[in-house]
Amino acid sequence: IAIVVLLAAAPFLFPGPKSLAVAAKILVFVILVASYDLLLGYTGIVSFAHTMFFGIGAYGVAIASIRMEPGWAAVFAGLGGGLAVSLAFALLIGLASLRVRAIFYAMITLAVAAAFQTLVSQLSDLTGGEDGLNFKVPQMLRPAFRPFTEPLFGVTVDGRIITYYLIAAVCLVLFLLLLRIVNSPFGRVLQAIRENPFRAEAIGYRTVLYRSLSNLLAAAFATLAGAMYALWLRYNGPDTSLSFEIMLNILLMLVIGGMGTMYGAVVGASLFVFAQSYLQDGLHVIHDAVSGVAPLALLFEPDRWLLWLGILFVVSVYYFPTGIAGRLRELARRP
Repeated sequence: IAIVVLLAAAPFLFPGPKSLAVAAKILVFVILVASYDLLLGYTGIVSFAHTMFFGIGAYGVAIASIRMEPGWAAVFAGLGGGLAVSLAFALLIGLASLRVRAIFYAMITLAVAAAFQTLVSQLSDLTGGEDGLNFKVPQMLRPAFRPFTEPLFGVTVDGRIITYYLIAAVCLVLFLLLLRIVNSPFGRVLQAIRENPFRAEAIGYRTVLYRSLSNLLAAAFATLAGAMYALWLRYNGPDTSLSFEIMLNILLMLVIGGMGTMYGAVVGASLFVFAQSYLQDGLHVIHDAVSGVAPLALLFEPDRWLLWLGILFVVSVYYFPTGIAGRLRELARRP
């Protein structure tokens, strides 16, 4: 609840382009991580192709906005096309691979994701290749758009803030939908398949069908997250939405927050993106404070922020093996 309140008030509590960009990235990655939690945390499917669906959504909006007149029609056309392509890929991967063992399925999805990223980089006429695509968004989402002549609570409301709240509203709806899915009878079956697929099959559930549906739903939500990310950046390229680094970050966020909780996606994405964005600045402050002590100054060198991010991850996993949300849930259940 505290994270949601802070994100809702972020443009007014933390004015400035960097803080707004960090808050928007947190919102998008909450949905991306939550959709992967549906796949891994609730169904027990290890997939490395999740960023492929994220990238398809982003490229759908980018390509449509370039090929068509920039506006809402292009956004919805790109979103619809991206969803169609993502669902087709998810169905093909699911039907072809979900009958194999988990490790082999993971390797198949990794190969498909790598092949797709290579294909996108080579189709420069369509995707812009390695340079990516810059595109225009609808008029009301552009920075020059000013709905009010006077500042609101000391902040000038423009197209960027409108874009932020549009993304926030969509993310809220999508997250509530994911909560509804995992708390439905369908979600209970997914958890049963995760715990013991053979027993679930024995009592009458077609595990391949349920796994395929879970794969389709996760792909759809990841595609929507990608479309929102592209709208925010007004740009998309292979490194922005398709890199394997993003896939690793999703896994880290999910492990830190807690698998099989959904709320872990909110906690994990918020902490990870915040640390990724501000840890180097924090180290810079510490480095300046201990600059007179050579060993400490060397240890807190701002360029070593990835080392400290890794240490924080190891510490969080050691003290919260079920994730932060999972640990809080365990504490709440104690008598």
